Formats: sequence, C-alpha cells, structure tokens
Amino acid sequence: MQEILIGKDRVSVAKMIGKGGEGEVYTIKGRSEQAVKIYNAGLRPKRENKVRAMVGEGLAAKTELAAYPAEVVTDKSGNFLGFVMRFVSGYRPLHELYSPKSRLRHFPKADYRFLVHAALNVARAVGKVHQTGCVIGDLNHSGVLVAQDATVALIDADSFQFTLNGKTYPCVVGVPEFTPPELHGKSFVSVQRTTVHDSFGLAVAIFHLLFLGRHPYAGCHDGPALSMGEAIAKNFFAFSLARQVSTKTTPPPGALTLDLFPDSIASAFENAFGKTTDTRPSALDWTNALSTLRGSLNRCSKVKTHYYHSKAGGCIWCELMGSTGFDMFPDLTTVTPSISTDTRYTEQAIHEILAFRFPKLSDLLATTATPSGASYSLRQARNEKRWHALFVLVMTVVSIACLAHTTSAWPIWLGLAICAGIILTIRDVESDPFVQAFENADKRVQRELDAFLRRNGLFEVVKMHSDLKIAITAYKGHEEALSKELKEMKANREYRQLQAYLDRFSIHRAKISGIGPARAATLLSFGIETAADVNLSAVLGVPGFGKVVAKKLVDWRRTHESRFKYDPAPNAQDVTDEKALRSRFKAEKAKLESTIRNGLGSLKNAKPRLDKFPAMARNDMALSEALAARSQAEHDLRELGEPVPASSVVLRVSRSTRSASQPTYAPAVPTPPPSRTRGTSGIPNCPQCGASMRRRSGRYGQFWGCSNFPRCRGTRN
Repeated sequence: MQEILIGKDRVSVAKMIGKGGEGEVYTIKGRSEQAVKIYNAGLRPKRENKVRAMVGEGLAAKTELAAYPAEVVTDKSGNFLGFVMRFVSGYRPLHELYSPKSRLRHFPKADYRFLVHAALNVARAVGKVHQTGCVIGDLNHSGVLVAQDATVALIDADSFQFTLNGKTYPCVVGVPEFTPPELHGKSFVSVQRTTVHDSFGLAVAIFHLLFLGRHPYAGCHDGPALSMGEAIAKNFFAFSLARQVSTKTTPPPGALTLDLFPDSIASAFENAFGKTTDTRPSALDWTNALSTLRGSLNRCSKVKTHYYHSKAGGCIWCELMGSTGFDMFPDLTTVTPSISTDTRYTEQAIHEILAFRFPKLSDLLATTATPSGASYSLRQARNEKRWHALFVLVMTVVSIACLAHTTSAWPIWLGLAICAGIILTIRDVESDPFVQAFENADKRVQRELDAFLRRNGLFEVVKMHSDLKIAITAYKGHEEALSKELKEMKANREYRQLQAYLDRFSIHRAKISGIGPARAATLLSFGIETAADVNLSAVLGVPGFGKVVAKKLVDWRRTHESRFKYDPAPNAQDVTDEKALRSRFKAEKAKLESTIRNGLGSLKNAKPRLDKFPAMARNDMALSEALAARSQAEHDLRELGEPVPASSVVLRVSRSTRSASQPTYAPAVPTPPPSRTRGTSGIPNCPQCGASMRRRSGRYGQFWGCSNFPRCRGTRN
C-alpha cells in the first residue's frame, strides 16, 4: 500500500477508484470524504506549479460544487505527486442521466422535473466556478457528475484555466462537441479561454438534458453530410427556428423542437447557438430561465410521472409513447386505484353513456316557415311557358285557316299544326333546375347546421361522447388485451433477453475504431445509444456515416450478440417484466374507469344545454333562412308534381382524435383501413401528405417516417 505525505501527515492510499490519461485516483485510508489524484510521472513537472497556485489561493474552500485541489501531495522525499480533493461519491456522469436508456438504468425514478432541476444545478455550479475566478475550458459530459437528488459536482478542476498574480495557467484540453465555433481548428495551448466560451459548453449540456440526449448540432442537413465538428464550425444549429432557412438543417426525426418550450428557453438556445458570441446566456441567465421553467411544468392527467410545459399544448411524453410505444418516463410505482374497485358503478355509468341521446335532427331542423305559394323562379318559368303556349295556339289557328284555303300547300300547314299540338302536350315546366335548386338548398342547410353546432359547442359534446365510447370499448376488452400481451411477452422472451443484454453495451463507453465522442453524440441524437440500437440501415440513415463505419458498428454488435446465452429457466427478470405489465394494465384500467365515470358526469352537466338546442336552432337566423329556402324548393317540386329527393343532411362532427383516455396497448388502437395507409407494395402512406414512407430507427425502435422529411414530419408506428 503506497504511502504519501499530505503536508506533514503520512497517510496511505486505499482503493483505486479512477484511472485516466493523466494519472490515477485513490481513496485515502482514514479520510472518507477525500480522495487523492496522483499524476503520471512524466506529467508531474507540468502540473506542479498550477496545483500549488490553486491550493495557495484556497479555491477548494470557496465552493463545494467543484473538486478543486485542496492540499498538495508529495512522496516522503518531498517530490510532487498530486493533490487531495473532495471525494465525490454516489454520482454518475452527466451523459448517464441525459441518455434515455442509461437514465432508466441509473436514474429510474427521474422524471422531466429531475432533468430540469439537474440542468439548473449545472448552471449554478458553472456560475460558482466563474465566481472563483476560474474558467472551466473543458466543460463536457464526463466532467459533470450528477447524484440521485440532482445535485451536481464538477470534477477535473485541476484542468480549469486559472490566473494568479498576472500569470495564467491555461486549460489545454477540450472536447469537440462542447467546443464553441470560434475555437474549432485552434490549438488550446495558445488560446485563453473566457466565460463566454464556457457559456457555449454549458448550453450544450443543458440542451442534452432538456432534449433527452440530442446534440444541438446533430441534424439533417439539406446538402452534403456534415460531421459534428463541421456543423459546429459553420454554426448550423440544427434546431433553430430563426435560422432554419439559412442553415438548411432540421432536427432528427422524432426529436423535441424549440416551439414546445417557453419563449425564454427557446430564445436562450437561439442566442447560445447564434451567430454572435456576445448574446450567449451566462450561467446566471440560465439559472433564471431554468428556475422559471421548473416552476411552470404541468403534470399529465394520465401518467403521474409525465411533466411538460403548457406551451406544448398537451403531454409530449404521452404523444411520444403513442407514436413509438416507448414511455420515456414510466410510472414504476405500484398502482393502487383511487376509485372503488366495485365495477357495478362503472357498468352503470357505461349503460347511461350508451343510452345518452342527443337532440334529434328533426327537432333541430323544425321550421315554422310555410311557403305562401310558388317561388318567383317557378312563376317566371310558368309565365314564359304561357307565352310560348299562346304563340303556339296562334300558329295552330293560322295553320288550320291556311289549310282550309290553300289546298296546294296543305302538307306544310298540316306539319305546323302537328308540331304545335306536340308542343302543347309538353309538361308544364322543365323540372331539372328546381331539383338542382333543392339539392343546393339542402347543402346550405348542412353548412348552416354545422356552423350552428360548432358555434354552440355540440361538436365538443359529441366528440366527448365518441371518446367515451372508445374508452368503453377499451375497458371491455381490457382482460383480453392483457392476456394477449402476456402471451406475446412469453413468446418473445428470448428476444427480450437479447435486447436487454445488448442494452448493457453503450456506444459512448465502447472503443470502436472511427467512433469518437463526437460521433457517439451524433448517433445518440439519432436514437442509436447501445448495441441493441445498431443495425446497418439505422446507422446508414445517420448523416455522415458511410458503409465502412456502419460495418464496424454492426461487427461490434455481432461480437456482443455472439456472446449472448439464452436462459430458458424462469428468472427474476421474468417476474419483474410481468409485474410491470400487469401494473401498467391495472393503471390503465383505473384510468379508464375514472374517465368513464367522470365523462358521465360531464355528459349530465351538458344535458340541460342540449335540451335548449331545438329552441336555439329555431331562433338562429342563418339556419332558419336556409331551412326556409329548402322548404320553398320542396314546395316548388310538389307543385310541379315531381318527387322530392331525400335530404342528405346529417348530424356530423369533426373526426374524433385519439382519446386521452385510450390505453396505449395495441388492441385499443383502431386499425386504419389498409387502402388508406398502405400502397400495393405494403409501404404505408404518410397520414399528413400522402407520400410513401420509409422505415426509420427511432430512439427505442423502428417506425415509418415520411419520405418528404424534413418538409413533412408525418410518422406511423
């Protein structure tokens, strides 16, 4: 066991807890709250003066948020070895929090509030460092640690840029994906870092947290593929709304977008990754913005672990779960329904909902207007007919008279007389224009009825009733759906074991030729985080990744896949998975029961207003005028002795969207007609623009994305 000197105290190092390119980190026997960093022998002369200056300045006493050198460590001969620092225990690297799969493994209870809180604490920690007179320089995902309570600690503080007595000790290292555009291509040895440079790295770290691992410069460029470094150097912020036209870059498929956040957060990111450096938000600016965001998050009414900002217009995590089937923030607690488990109340509510009646169409379209006679159009047509008849009668009389006196031309006059007779036998008035007039009037009634219902809120009530019927269908099919998923779970047991095994191998931690931190960050931004996410088509779909690099990743996955051994024996994971599934279905059933019972109350509250609709309809001027016009058209047809076409007017509402109460398991989701979703080749069509779709890899599985992306962002499961 190695002995060292801390001042005049002789102590022994204990367990090695870290090892890197600069040296090793050990715990200290008898000092549980401290650790010691011992530099590699060749590096000690280069680090000694800086460490002694930091210790002499007392930086460690100024903040506990950074592991500053607290005391100098020497060997028994007084030769410099390294320094003592705060022992940061129970913390995880930042990327294990913002990478979704790592977060579920290392921070299983973290919801979105936790991520915002962690981002706030990162900003506070960076601000504290700046208050000590230091510049971090190499702010990156590995140098920021997070605890289970979202507290933050900054390590590698001996690399911070530090100035004392006019002498600057630079930060000579940096990570490309956290380095601002103005420093790309420059040597860190000769560059003096500033807090403005730190502001860029801080914004990247915060972006990672708020956007679930996405990098602000990893996107889809409308042009040659750009590496991460090239995108940063060109300042092509992929998520920018203000500069999207000039950057020609859009976010990856399935990513969150700036318009889902309050203006204070969106503008802060636009400024942090904008064209000018002087507009970058400082650590204090971020502290204020994130404090406001944390206090304005809404809790989802469906899933208690879902939190989102009202700017999104609804729960973005439920929407994401609906499109990908994966819950970013699952509720892992045992669900105990707050409502009675006596299903008789729910069954009674279902009976009343299905028996609920809306105003009849005949009640809404009752009209007191009775036509006093034929319309002006019909009278005019009849007048024209009378003049025609008078003319024919005169022609007939003349023909007969001429026939009697002019025998030589009798065939001509006889022909005229016959024609006149035929004309006189033609029916009263041509009916086609009046049939068309009725059909037009009927369409007008439909338009005015729709407008009346929309103005007075019946559409919303009918939609609510429709959504409740969807919830009832899901409730009645609940046990069957659970049984089906349990069978599928058992049938896919080996595949689930394999996926869980491959998920243990993170690309970020792997040593794959050609895959550095920047490329790992790009892959993460496109939903490829572990070996389980790797396949050839998915990797080739990431900008900047060709066949050579893709093959290396696939080979790396296959190497781990070849070591997988299926365990057919029942194990603890089977019990956990089944419990999780049953818990999810139990929660869904409780939510459905609550939705059905609460929905019945809403329908009952709407009933008095619905009962007034017939009277309201009679007093609606636009609808009354449309009904009067149709009544007149009907009267004209009856006067002509023509059959009246059947009315096409119906009580219709806008197509109901998927109910918020509809469960996420497959049996409850209506299957669209094949003719509307898939072409003859089996490739689905985009629900937004109708174009063909392409199979893409999302963060937790494959999905169909529109071939017109990024112009169209339509998706299907």
